[in-house]
Amino acid sequence: MEDFIISHPDKPSDPELILKIKELARKKNAIILAHYYQVAEIQDIADFVGDSLQLSQQAGSTNADIIVFAGVHFMAETAKILSPGKKVLLPDLEAGCSLADSCPPEAFKRFIEAHPGHKVISYINCSAAVKTMSDVICTSSNAKMIVDSFKVDEKLIFAPDKNLGGYINSITGRTMVLWDGSCHVHNQLSDEKVIKLKIENPDAKLIAHPECRGPVLALADFIGSTAAMLEFTKTDKSLRYIVATEGGIIHQMKKSSPAKEFIVVPSDETCSCNDCPFMKMNTVQKLYECLKNETPEILLDQQVIENARKPILKMLEISKAANLIK
Repeated sequence: MEDFIISHPDKPSDPELILKIKELARKKNAIILAHYYQVAEIQDIADFVGDSLQLSQQAGSTNADIIVFAGVHFMAETAKILSPGKKVLLPDLEAGCSLADSCPPEAFKRFIEAHPGHKVISYINCSAAVKTMSDVICTSSNAKMIVDSFKVDEKLIFAPDKNLGGYINSITGRTMVLWDGSCHVHNQLSDEKVIKLKIENPDAKLIAHPECRGPVLALADFIGSTAAMLEFTKTDKSLRYIVATEGGIIHQMKKSSPAKEFIVVPSDETCSCNDCPFMKMNTVQKLYECLKNETPEILLDQQVIENARKPILKMLEISKAANLIK
């Protein structure tokens, strides 16, 4: 099978434009962050490439005055929440997130009111407004640990991803109330496509993100966050993998393990890709214009920043305590 090639709207990058971006970043004391799902050219320009929370934490630990977040809106919001004193830019303000958008704040508020006495755990892939209504935030890598930090009889709401919440319920025995939201990139991956690929590639291991549907996860050899999947392919002895997540991560997987083959579970029958259209809205040209003009800028009300930061800090406290116990 031929190697998977990431499709994206960018033309081959202009080396001069890349030099201009790096020079602007140097002059303006800016740091460029790129999520794993960005196009390869942007990943290669970035100072840091990773998952959303990890990137926001890395940016906050630097002395940069400007954060350019090549990702989607909620990620840039998180960077602003954790670094309120820094200017945070997003190359394309329309780069949203189907998962975050599936949980409108007003509707979520009514959902919480309909379940009195429940603590609220929200996946970091949600808006700043939803974070302000949460008791604690979690990521795909620490969701189980965060849930386990609550007493077994504690009433819990998990939002916004029903697939991640369902997976955590299945491995913890919990009965969390799940908000009915999902990431369309992961939710559209079918077990039929996965089974077909497994039959065609019996020597390949299936690795899946927990935002995938339950039947897909049931077939997986490894389930983990994007970063965890990347790490698994580095250390695992297999030479071939079927990858059930957004195709942008293949760039880092190939860089880390050039001798290995990665097959992306396709989103439909017309291509061999599974791209997030929102992630791919960011281009090298937009990145340049964003840094040059210092816009679009992410602006949040100070009270929203303070209220949204509390559940994130609570998550970090729980994570630190759990690591100390270990």
